[in-house]
Amino acid sequence: MAQLPPTDAFRAREITLDAAGIPLSALIAEPPSGRPRAVVVAVHGGGMRAGYFDSRARPGLSLLSLGAGLGYTVLSVDRPGYGSSAPHLPRGQHLAEQAATLHDGLAHFAATHDTGAGIFLVAHSNGGKLALAAAAEERGLGLIGLDISGLGSRLAVRTDQLPGRHGHGDWRRHWGSLRLYPPDAFRQGRHLVSPVPELEAHEGPLWPGMYPRIARRVRVPVRFTFAEQEQWWLFDDDALAALRRPLAAPTTVIAHQPDAGHNLSLGWAARTYHLKALGFLEDCLLAKDAEPARPVSRPVPAA
Repeated sequence: MAQLPPTDAFRAREITLDAAGIPLSALIAEPPSGRPRAVVVAVHGGGMRAGYFDSRARPGLSLLSLGAGLGYTVLSVDRPGYGSSAPHLPRGQHLAEQAATLHDGLAHFAATHDTGAGIFLVAHSNGGKLALAAAAEERGLGLIGLDISGLGSRLAVRTDQLPGRHGHGDWRRHWGSLRLYPPDAFRQGRHLVSPVPELEAHEGPLWPGMYPRIARRVRVPVRFTFAEQEQWWLFDDDALAALRRPLAAPTTVIAHQPDAGHNLSLGWAARTYHLKALGFLEDCLLAKDAEPARPVSRPVPAA
């Protein structure tokens, strides 16, 4: 049996997307075959950078390498207000503006790259808010589905404890037990940390009220994952029912990841979580392939 090359053989490189004049820095890893099966767009959380999804603390933890090895193009984007867009957006953007900017950047990418079966968003924490907002304003994105970790709709903390412009909140809530992470994750994590833009920080406490309005317009499959030691969001039965209730998605999956903290993609569980996220993408592609053929309407001849 032929063996696949090790996933870390697929290294990421830096690119820049043109979002209607706003540069969005990003990392990209592409399959060797040329044509990707689909494009996985990874969207980082608050106070982080695109490298969140490209952990090199141990082999196999990078979503970019893993996805490219399985035939996908993986594009991890610095959200508006981070990376190369920060000088252009010194206060960041409100969520609706971020969604418009992301759409513009991905439209530029799609005009210059093969996107295969379409685009699948993998998002973390505040990036999940952007993924949902982008899905609610589809704009011909060719969106296949969403996989979101570290985001709910009911806070487990007071609003004044949330990360903000001048701090990242209680850092222990981002990580959980230190045993859940390779030692190098914390050294690497220092290079990923970035200030939370002012407008994003201001809007953070408003999310529980914003969520239902956005969720009602999301019409693609969605999967939410809560780490065992998630400490920012409630995920008891009542909270999960409130998360599901407003969604217009044809499929909503709730998953729990054992032996993990909020920063899932930097921990030992990163590979396990990424494989499950890509498995959900496979389910979405299968559902599209197996969709019943629509009857062709023909004009009725005149009597």
